[in-house]
This record gives sequence, structure tokens and C-alpha cells, in this order.
Amino acid sequence: MPYNGYEDYFDRKLIISVATTGGHQGKEANPNLPLEPEEIARDVRDCEEAGASMVHLHARTDDGETTKDIGRYQAMRDAIDDYCDDIIINFTTGGGGIYSREERIAPILETEPRPDVATVDVGPMNFGQTRTAINPREQNEEYAERMREAGVKPELEIFNPGHIPEVNHLIDEGLLEAPYWCTLILGMQTGTPAHPRNLLNLVDNLPEPAEWQALAVGRHQLPLTTMAITLGGHVRVGMEDNVYYRKGELAESNAQFVRRAARIANELERPIASPAEAREMLGL
Repeated sequence: MPYNGYEDYFDRKLIISVATTGGHQGKEANPNLPLEPEEIARDVRDCEEAGASMVHLHARTDDGETTKDIGRYQAMRDAIDDYCDDIIINFTTGGGGIYSREERIAPILETEPRPDVATVDVGPMNFGQTRTAINPREQNEEYAERMREAGVKPELEIFNPGHIPEVNHLIDEGLLEAPYWCTLILGMQTGTPAHPRNLLNLVDNLPEPAEWQALAVGRHQLPLTTMAITLGGHVRVGMEDNVYYRKGELAESNAQFVRRAARIANELERPIASPAEAREMLGL
């Protein structure tokens, strides 16, 4: 288990990640969800000021559609660099079942500067009635190797316990550098059901040494990210995962979620990691 007991709990810095936009819902779900590059950058600036040290990014077109256009990712990155100090940039390689393998990784390799971190979905997932993201082992190996060559740290997205052996395989093949950065995702369609026992099970089976964060979708976001704080893990919040601040109340901004996570962490006596401290913790 990557975190064993409470001997370092009060000194263990908390990384708060924010997923501002995502690739699914748009302003029809919450008019405050940012879509344009400058709109996203202003939102990220507010999140950084509130305590976020990492931002997870999806690009959208002018009409709000998800895109893998390299120019759009570059524009988003440039705007964030203009507005923000040192927040860690994390690009998605999501989009399985929509985009080709090469389209998914292209923004990571062809923007300048490259992102600090990029996601690797380490196993299959269903979306809706007809879409399946396959994410085979061969693809995971390719992405991890190309990211290593590019100096980008993989964020290993674990949707269910069966994905953990795929992480171990990448480690055994020498494709990952410690500490391994793992994201535990609860509440997705064919992922791990959002329950405290299931979060504990995922944490107990992670490889060592790992740093991990938890996210949960919709109403499960608050209780399970709070649980992650108490376990010594890290958290991801934001409107990619949940457009409501509380039942019946749309979130005003992504920074509102970050401020709440930071406030809870302060009450639980977990210090907040700055971007520089998070870089050191993750070996960036």
C-alpha cells in the first residue's frame, strides 16, 4: 500500500488537480464551464490561486465540440502560460472510440512546450450505448514509451481493479519511472462503483512507490475526494467530473471546487502542495 498509516500524515503535502472542461458536457450542462482557450486560461489562473497545482485539459472547437487539433491545444497552452505562474500542465489522450491512436497522442508530442503530464487510459471502458474505448496493452506500451522519450510523465488512469495489472505490466517492461502517478476513477459506466470500500481496495492494490489521486463523478465527488485526503492521497475536482457544487446548485466556477477542497484539507490538517512542491513529489 503506497500510504501506510499516519506517521507522516500531517506533513504530507496534498496535490489538488482540477479538470476544467472534459470532453463530454458543455455549456448546455453548466454555462460556467469554460470552452475557449482564453476562457479556460482565466479559469485555470483562478484555480491556481485557490490552491490547484495541476490542471487536466481537453480542447474544444469554437462550437464546443471536442477536438484533437494540435493548434487548439497550442492556443490553450499559450493562454495558460500567459495567465498562470507555474501550474503543472496535463493533457488528455482520451477519446478512444472516436479518435485514432495517433490523433490521441499527437497534442502531447507536437505542442511546444510539451505538457508536463499526459494521461494513459490503461484499459477498456464503455461510454453510452454504442461507444467503447478499447485501450489495448500494445497502445499503452506505445504511449508510455513515446512519453518517456518526450519527457512527459504518464498519468495512469485506473477505472477499475482489472486495470492495475496493466500498470504493473508497464512497470515490469521498464516503461514507467517512479513514483508512478495513478488516478483512481470511481463512478463511471463500466468502472469502479463509487463506494468507500472500493476506493480502499484500489489503494491497497497500487504498485509501490506510487502517488495517487482519486476522482469520482457527480454527487460522489465530494465524499470520495474527502476520503482520499484522509487516506494521504491526492484529489482531482472540477467540472469535467461534476457540474454541480451541491444538489440542485450549479457550480459557479472550477475555482469554487478547488477552494472547497483546499478548505477541507486545511480542516483535516493536510498542507496544500504548491506547483513546485508537486513537481518534486512527482519527479517532474
